[in-house]
Amino acid sequence: MRKVIGIGETILDIIFRNGQPTTAVPGGSVFNGSVSLARAGVPVSFISETGNDRVGKVILKCMTDNGMSTDYVNVFPDGKSPVSLAFLNEQNDAEYLFYKDYPSQRLDVAFPRLTEDDIVIFGSFFALNPVLREKVVELLDQARERNAIVYYDPNFRSSHKEEALRLAPIIIENLEYAGLVRGSVEDFYYMYNMRDIDKIYRDKIQFYCPNFLCTNGSKEIMLRTKRVAKTYSVPQIEAVSTIGAGDNFNAGIVYGLLKYHAGYHDLDELSEERWDKIVQCGIDFAVDACRSFSNNISDELVKRLKEQ
Repeated sequence: MRKVIGIGETILDIIFRNGQPTTAVPGGSVFNGSVSLARAGVPVSFISETGNDRVGKVILKCMTDNGMSTDYVNVFPDGKSPVSLAFLNEQNDAEYLFYKDYPSQRLDVAFPRLTEDDIVIFGSFFALNPVLREKVVELLDQARERNAIVYYDPNFRSSHKEEALRLAPIIIENLEYAGLVRGSVEDFYYMYNMRDIDKIYRDKIQFYCPNFLCTNGSKEIMLRTKRVAKTYSVPQIEAVSTIGAGDNFNAGIVYGLLKYHAGYHDLDELSEERWDKIVQCGIDFAVDACRSFSNNISDELVKRLKEQ
């Protein structure tokens, strides 16, 4: 059976609305998507780290409650588990403040064994951090050797905009490992000061990775591959929180790749019809996640997926 391996940070998101804390939920970009995939019945291994503190215990419990193994999470004795404050605006989009206190020894953990057609998800600053780079590359090299699909979400925040030029070689290396790249219009604006999707694909992505998805908030989704150039509309809903929207779009796309049997060797040749079905899975996951503060898909969607 094909499996998904995520690598990324874990964090506790404390969500504020109208200046008041509303709820606190486990988060992290790849973590959010990994939890949703596990809830949907996909075999998921998640590689990460957390502190030996109350926040760390909340994270680990969330994983076990959702059927995820904690075997690949490094619980460090020194330092503290990271926390983020997410301030929602009137559109329920978030602005973040991060509080982190990591030890010097990072990600001291064994990796799961990859096999052909497994899917590795990585991204965010975690995938650019020089402190973690050696371990991230170790996993990506294994994925390349074993013919696993690599899914890269740059998730490049405005706080790193001034570092974009310095980080460019690592971003390019990540793109070279990727079989599929998914980013937002904002990501590429902060990375390249560009908003034209076709120009971004042509000048920055296509040479390294032929398969590209770009989201634009509650607007459209753009798909660019060797065979397909298409724009998808997004259903308009009353969102409770958009914090997990992109992460769960990623999870839905991965779910679709598995459901519609898109493997390593045919990813570059997928037809428009198969992409339509895969992208619809992404939309379904993202829309569902926006209906609550949980950062993950709901019990209702999980039930529907298992009935299909």
